[in-house]
Amino acid sequence: MAGPRGNRTTGEPYTRNYLKAHHAAWAVFHPVWIPEPLDPAVEQLKRVRVIAGSVAAVGVYTFVEGGFAVTEMLENLATASGVLLLIAPLTVGVMLWIWRRGGSLRALRPPLLGALRLLLTFVGAVVATLLLLQNSSTLGGGLMILPMGLFTLWMVWFVGAGALRVTGNFFGTAAVHPCLPPLLAIVTTWLMALPDLFTGDLHGLGLKLGILFILGAPMTVTAIALYEIARLKRGYGIRLGDHPARYLSLRANGDR
Repeated sequence: MAGPRGNRTTGEPYTRNYLKAHHAAWAVFHPVWIPEPLDPAVEQLKRVRVIAGSVAAVGVYTFVEGGFAVTEMLENLATASGVLLLIAPLTVGVMLWIWRRGGSLRALRPPLLGALRLLLTFVGAVVATLLLLQNSSTLGGGLMILPMGLFTLWMVWFVGAGALRVTGNFFGTAAVHPCLPPLLAIVTTWLMALPDLFTGDLHGLGLKLGILFILGAPMTVTAIALYEIARLKRGYGIRLGDHPARYLSLRANGDR
């Protein structure tokens, strides 16, 4: 049910003003084909998972080090996006290999292509914003300095709001299978954290604080994501290894 401030369940703006970056980010990164959550409690858990995932993906350790900057944040986000470009398709590919034993996967093509488009759009937005910040002095000379500065700020806010959206819905992969977003959250956060742990790069935080910080985010994300998967299993009989046709049938019956 939508009110004057937006949808109470999802937080979607009731009336969109695309001059506002977070409204535009919602339209781009949470399109209508992404299904509503089956379990409202899981949707609430996703908000906590988004915060924990942001710690791992954006690199909030820079706050602790006292060297935070918008450009550095976007560089970390670009690194995370590069990881997503490799890991997300690989993870989905493994699940497709598992699901193919249960039947045809042809019906999954549209949501898979939609998720890929969202992923590429987000990565493109991050890279474009980073280039704008790095070349602001060159691009914003003379009379263009004010409009380019405003546009760059708009893009920074757009990417930040978009990151919150795609971290919650994980590029719409719930349209393929409701267990995919928490699975991808687990895989991504651990792959972002483990290289620092194995190389001993604790970002100047000291051994105990560094390990706590590096492992804190993926462990938190994992715990919440596993609880999401467990609720879907208990409440709806949906298992990660089940063929998505079961979920598609459940959605179709629910839409009637």
